[in-house]
Order: sequence, then structure tokens, then C-alpha cells
Amino acid sequence: MYPRECMSKLWYLIKIYHSADFPNLLKLARLALTSAVHTAGCERGFSVQNQLLTKSRNRLTVQKQDKLMRARLCSLSRDEFVETALVQLKQKDRRLYSVKMQPQIILLKDGTDSSQGTPQIISNVAACQAIADAVRTTLGPRGMDKLIIDDKGKATISNDGATILKTLDIVHPAARALVDIAKSQDAEVGDGTTSVVLLAGEFLRKAKPYIEEGMHPQIMIRAIRKALTMAVNKIKEISVKIEKKDPNERRELLKKCASTSLSSKLVAQQKDFFAEMVVEAVSLLDDLLPLNMIGVKKVQGGALEESVLVSGVAFKKTFSYAGFEMQRKKYEKPKIAMLNIELELKAEKDNAEVRADTVEEYQSIVDAEWKILYDKLEKIHLSGAKVVLSKLPIGDVATQYFADRDMFCAGRVPEEDLRRTMKACGGSIQTTVQSLTEDVIGSCEIFEEMQIGGERYNLFTGCPQAKTCTMILRGGAEQFIEETERSLHDAIMIVRRAMKNDSVVAGGGAIEMELSKFLRDYSRTVAGKEQMLIESVAKALEIIPQQLCDNAGFDSTNILNKLRQTHAQGGKWFGVDILNETIADNFEAFVWEPAVVKINALTAACEAACLILSVDETIRNPKSQGEGGGAPRGRGRGRPM
Repeated sequence: MYPRECMSKLWYLIKIYHSADFPNLLKLARLALTSAVHTAGCERGFSVQNQLLTKSRNRLTVQKQDKLMRARLCSLSRDEFVETALVQLKQKDRRLYSVKMQPQIILLKDGTDSSQGTPQIISNVAACQAIADAVRTTLGPRGMDKLIIDDKGKATISNDGATILKTLDIVHPAARALVDIAKSQDAEVGDGTTSVVLLAGEFLRKAKPYIEEGMHPQIMIRAIRKALTMAVNKIKEISVKIEKKDPNERRELLKKCASTSLSSKLVAQQKDFFAEMVVEAVSLLDDLLPLNMIGVKKVQGGALEESVLVSGVAFKKTFSYAGFEMQRKKYEKPKIAMLNIELELKAEKDNAEVRADTVEEYQSIVDAEWKILYDKLEKIHLSGAKVVLSKLPIGDVATQYFADRDMFCAGRVPEEDLRRTMKACGGSIQTTVQSLTEDVIGSCEIFEEMQIGGERYNLFTGCPQAKTCTMILRGGAEQFIEETERSLHDAIMIVRRAMKNDSVVAGGGAIEMELSKFLRDYSRTVAGKEQMLIESVAKALEIIPQQLCDNAGFDSTNILNKLRQTHAQGGKWFGVDILNETIADNFEAFVWEPAVVKINALTAACEAACLILSVDETIRNPKSQGEGGGAPRGRGRGRPM
């Protein structure tokens, strides 16, 4: 039933107030129509009023239409007005019905979350800024540490950016990009993981206002990549190459690079001691510098300075049987047999079922098993080996046999340690005792078992093919020793990179300030949006010296102003002096870093920022019903539901 009574009341109102101000007339008409709908019980009156009065919403553009509409409404009779309104209602209903009848197109599964456009880009930028803020305070020599407890209750204390981000359970898909670049930086060069996350976060922070103002992301991406190319070329241009002819000078270069890396770690007080150890360890490797040939063993107790570097192999004493006490603990120039053979008797029930009718048959089976074992032991003894190492267990019979013949044995040796022993002492790992010749048996100058802290270690020193080494770290708490290991890993990676790439730059924010000055000067020579964007990149590079000052408790504004002035006057290696709360020539202060570290950090940060800016839509598929629910519960005792 169409609201004829409502139309009639509206017509009377228009006739009465035809000389009144038209907007006020529309307000009165709307009120009257609403009351009429309530009195008549008609639910479609609102559609009628919206259909008739919709053109009054924009007074600035439809003033002429308002006058024509008023004149037309006043000229209509009541019946004509009602019929016109009803025709318009029917046309509208027909259009609505045709829209409802169109088939609905469903592209994504029900429950799929989809968000797109500028708000999505801003959301991703905000998530990345939160990640950068999480590691911001760990940068530099005065950076703070983070205590992270995982779901199993294990505590990790670290200020290494990659370790912190790997330990955090980050669920935001865009923020995981920063975790990935931190991992790649750690795997590629070892150090600079916090710097790369900070730079990426700052690039996005500077780009956020332009996104909110409607600038297209591709314009920003193009400008960031151009700035990256110019910055990398500038680093290659001003980096200092160290000649490799003088070995002492080269060794000092490596020690300074290792000290710079260790200065921001927990072991900063002992950085000179550990820098010497790291350089010596890397120097013992072959030309390929394989990282897995440097073993690290941790022994609780003692001071950090009691840590030692073994030019060879050292591993913890393995499980031993009775008779081990009778074996010698030190040999000079011994032959070493490395095996992957089990030298113990196995119980019959473990391997096979044997049916014997008489005692003699059973005894013959036992004798055969003993004979097989003794044949193996005799062949090992005849080979001339004094030290026997095996990946598999060596039983009590074999242990006593070797002790009676002045031989040392160790079973259940970890495969990694066995391979490093093979690399250092020569020979090869054998899976049979049939061909223990001289070429498969290793040797060393001295083998000894010695007490280190509360543990006993087997040490192989004076190895003829020593392309491996072992660090034995001492310290108090377990978390402290683990953080020391992570710190030394970063220093080892830095030294390896410095040996392969002999170009260095000054650290402490010096290279970032020089690049910022270079890009800012270049931005003034270009026009358009590119000028603002390159200048923003230049401003973002200052986050490194700024954060170094903030973490040390300095006035970052004052320090940055001094650095800008000094770099404008030609002091390209001036950076933050943490010790004296001022600025200094960090190249003269030997705060050196390999140029490849800075190049890789800038490249990874710019690529991550461009990746985040290029994503304008996120589609999250719904989780399956069985995910996280676990297996269905039964009724117990194996009975079905």
C-alpha cells in the first residue's frame, strides 16, 4: 500500500509554505512526512522523502534546480503530485529489484580478510616502525640488551638484532620482511643487523607523510633506488683500500675491524683479547675460510680471559666404560684411526632370533660373535694407531682391549668434531677395518686429555694439515657464554669479509653522515618530487649517529649539528665519539668497518622499504577448521567416539 495520505500532507505543506525559504520548507516537509509515516504505520515513507528531497543536500550547486522544483511542486494539483510521487516510487522499486536479481560474483573463500589502498600501506609502515623500535635501543657500544623468554621458558639475553628478531614470534606479514633482511645481513656479513632494520624503518618513516598526502608509491620507490645507487657508488669511491703486501699491517687491519664489531657487544671490555683470538682463528683456515671449521666449545666457570684457542681440534670427553682409567692421557706423535664402526657386543634379542638345540651350538654362536669383535680389534691394533675415535659406541670389552695395548679410544664422537679432526690430522673416516693403511690414518704432534673447568677435553695440537681450530670459551652464566659466542660469530664474519674485501670505511656514524651530506647536496640540483624524496633519504641516514647518541645518553641534536658542520667543511670521516661525548675522526681512532658491511646494509634496507611500499593489498586466507585444534579427543582406552 503506497502512502497516499503522506503525499497529500506533503502537498498541503508545500502549498502553505510556497513563499518561505526553500531549505526551511524541506526541513518542515521532512518532519511532517516522518510524523505521517508513524501515524499511518507506513514503513516506506523514508524512501519517499529521500526520493523527493535528495537534491537539497548540496545548496551551492543546485540553487537553480531548487527554484524550478519549488515552482513545479506549487503548480501541481494534489492528485497530480501524488501520482508523480507514486510513479517515481515504482521506478525506484524496479531498479532495486533488477539490482537484487543480478548474480553475486564470489572470488575468495568465505571468511577471507582483504584490505587494500593507502590505509593498507600506512598499516604496513606502522608495523615495520614497531619492529624498528623494538631493536632501536640495542645499537652501538652503549646499547641496551633484551631479555626474551620463549614459549618453552628458555631465556635469551642479547643485543644482536638478528637474534632478537628471530626469537620474537612476529605474525604481521609485512613486518616479517624486516626479520628476513636481518637474517640475510647476519648470514652475509655477520654484523650490522640492527643497523639494517633501523635504516629500513627510518626510510619508511620518512615516506609515510608523502603516502598520506597521496603521492604514488612508485615515485617514492624510484627515488629511493636512485639514492641507493648513488650512495653505494659513493662508498666505493671514498673507501680506503689496505695493501695486503705487509702481513703485519694486514693483521692490524683485521684486529681493528674485529674490535669495532666487538665494541657493541657484552664482551666490549675484553675486545682486544677476543679480537686477537678471532684474527688468529680465521688465519688458521684455508683460502675458502669455511665457517664450520671453527669449533666453539662452552665451559661454565672461570673468567672470560681464561678462554683459549686450540690450533687444531678439541672436543669434550665422551662416555667411557670400565678400563678407561688404565689408558694413557697423553701421546706424542700418535697415529689416529677415525672410524664409523660399532665396537661392542650386541645382545642377540636385539638383532635376530637364534634357535639352538644343544649347548654346544649356542656356545659356537657366542664364540663366533666374540671372534668377529676380536678380529676387528686386532686389525685396529696392527695398523699402528694409538688413538681410536669412532662415531658409534665402543664397548667395555674393546675399551679394556685397547687399554691393555697402550691405546686410547673414544666412542660416540660427534660427527662435526670427527670431520674437523679429519681435516686437521689427515686421513679419512673408515666404515670397515679391512684396509687401515697409512694413507687413511691421521697424525698430530701431541694428543692429550686435560681438565678445563669442570669438564675434561681431548685436544689434538700440532696437526700437520691444521685448517681448523677450536675456541674454548669460559664464563659465568650460561646466557652470558651464549651471548659471547654470538658476539664472536659476528666478529669472525667481519674478519672473513675483511680478508676477502680489503676496503674499509670509518664507523660510528661517519659514513652515514657523509652519505647524507652527499645526497642532500645532490637533491638541490634536481627539481620536482624527486628533490624532496632524495632529501628524505638523506635525512633518514642520520638515524644511525642519532641513535648512537641517544643510546649513550648524549644530546643528539647538538652532536648532529656539529657533524653536519664538520662534514660540510670536508671532514668526511668524523663520527660520534662515544668515550668523550663529542665528535672525532673515527678513521684516525681506528673505528673501522669493512665497506661491504655498509653496502649490504644499505642495499637490504632500501629493498625492504621498496617492498613494503609496493604492497597495496593484503589478502589473508581463512584458517582451516582443523588448524590449532589438534586431534579429536576419544573416549579413552582406545575406544572410538
